[in-house]
Amino acid sequence: MKTVNPIDVINKSRVHSFHILLVAWLFFVLMFDGYDVVIYGAVVSTLMEEWGMSDVMGGAIGSYTVAGTAVGAVIFGLMADKVGRKRVIILCTAVFSLFTFLAGFATSAGIFTVLRVIAGLGLGGVMPNIIALVTEFAPQKRRTALVAFVFAGYSTGAVVAALTSRALLPTVGWKPTFWIAIIPIILLPLIMKSVPESVAYLIEKGKMDKVKGILTKVDPTISPADRIEIPRRAQSVVGSTFSQLFQEKRTFSTMMFWIAFFCSLLLVFAMNTWLPRLLMAAGFDLSSSLLFTAVMQLGAILGTVVLGPVMDRIGFKKVLVPLFFSGAIALALIGYSKNTAIVLGLITIIGAATIGVQNLSNTFVSQYYPTHMRATAIGSTMAFGRIGGILAPLIVGVLLSMNLQPQYNFGVIGIASLIGGLALLFVQEKHAVYREEKQVDEKPEKERSEAIPKIAEADVN
Repeated sequence: MKTVNPIDVINKSRVHSFHILLVAWLFFVLMFDGYDVVIYGAVVSTLMEEWGMSDVMGGAIGSYTVAGTAVGAVIFGLMADKVGRKRVIILCTAVFSLFTFLAGFATSAGIFTVLRVIAGLGLGGVMPNIIALVTEFAPQKRRTALVAFVFAGYSTGAVVAALTSRALLPTVGWKPTFWIAIIPIILLPLIMKSVPESVAYLIEKGKMDKVKGILTKVDPTISPADRIEIPRRAQSVVGSTFSQLFQEKRTFSTMMFWIAFFCSLLLVFAMNTWLPRLLMAAGFDLSSSLLFTAVMQLGAILGTVVLGPVMDRIGFKKVLVPLFFSGAIALALIGYSKNTAIVLGLITIIGAATIGVQNLSNTFVSQYYPTHMRATAIGSTMAFGRIGGILAPLIVGVLLSMNLQPQYNFGVIGIASLIGGLALLFVQEKHAVYREEKQVDEKPEKERSEAIPKIAEADVN
């Protein structure tokens, strides 16, 4: 019998069937999260025609939905720290799946908006908890790559939304595109069986038998007879997790993350809601515009999957800041071109520099803060960011109603990309938890063994 430290076991584990299954299911959930978000942008022009809505009204519905995601991010981020991340992920998945499905039966803009706002609660709550859970269970050396891969699920769902709407709108209309969203509810029993609860949460609740059961799956060499080392707890932090985002010299970086996410989510929801309409205003037809939307999401997937491992090697800021700035340049240029090949190339860059940046930024935040506050950190950061997401559909709707030249519409949106890059540039990495872990790994074995319990203790406290 030996004594094992849960944090050390997870950090040093190798990727095997446990991790693959976890990543696959969380990828699946986020795929439908992305589908449910983007499907509105794909059908908004059709809804505007069917219900006689203006650009401003179409944007307002998008803004109300994002407002729901902001509320959901806060409520369910805080809830997860008290009732467990697995339960919240299951609940949020059921909410966004059911109410997106029901939106496909709406007969008026009012009913549709209510259903979309409720779905938004689940959409907002599921993402921060998935980030926190996959970050917690990913081996340290593969953490960024695995988190980035899971978040490629969001863009994969967005691609499916664009292509599905392109195929179904001309034949059966917009409603069946929403009915597809019921699939996650059908598969919830399998998700519940395969996704584990947070080890940090189980330790907090004293459920050590369940901790040991999960650790034997993380590392099959661990014996059921082994003793679990429980980090000492200095004090309870129930109710104080949010305030800790502004402690231990994290205040400035927390504010910079909030500004960056405000800009990032403004870009994401501006593009997801209005890209087809913006391109139609630039002279492209609906079918081509939906294809361009799919290309943008493919750019996001490419940026997320390719640049995730790069961030592991060279650091977060060295990837994210230039990517933000490249998005600003691409947005400034796209309104001037009618050449399809050039537009496709610029849209690919925009996908990587908007949705891809958001996916990768999530991994930055998730690794910047200690384990016990990750869900709260991500939830609150995304909640503030979603203020930008709330404003984005309405701002672009107003721009479109002004009948400006296409380059002005895209140029205004591009300003957010410039500001977001500057904000991340000023994040202070020296106060990040991953920097402390790296410093421990570089210590001699004896000093390292003494330092690991301290980090584990910080994660629980």
